[in-house]
Amino acid sequence: MNMIARAAAMLAAGLTLATGALAQDDELGEAVLIELNAVKSNEASCTLTFLALNGHPAPINKVVYETVLFDASGQVDRLTLFDFGTLPPGRPRVRQFTLQGLTCEGVGKVLINGAHTCDAPDLDAAACEAGLIVDTRTNIEVIG
Repeated sequence: MNMIARAAAMLAAGLTLATGALAQDDELGEAVLIELNAVKSNEASCTLTFLALNGHPAPINKVVYETVLFDASGQVDRLTLFDFGTLPPGRPRVRQFTLQGLTCEGVGKVLINGAHTCDAPDLDAAACEAGLIVDTRTNIEVIG
């Protein structure tokens, strides 16, 4: 594939992704979407990739979610904090978290237990939790 054709294909894929994200934002309402988008096994760890989208009309300056990871048999493996950082309104953000000493095959379920930190001065105090929407594009169940 020549360079121009490759660039055109990349542009088309990017536009499709952006259009999907905008449509998703319209349907989101005033909520936060956390989607487990991908998982990648490493030597002695697992990297979880999340797509986060703030459907509120104002930015979230910092949000940290308390997250519980369950193993494949349903037992709690660990409780951890995932710092999603700043979430501007209507703009998707991708965040990655690497879990040491755990294989991706060993993760059976992810629970977003609640917001440990929610710095959103222009929004209601419960903006990071009220209406939280969780989803997955992987074989790992996500609940919240």
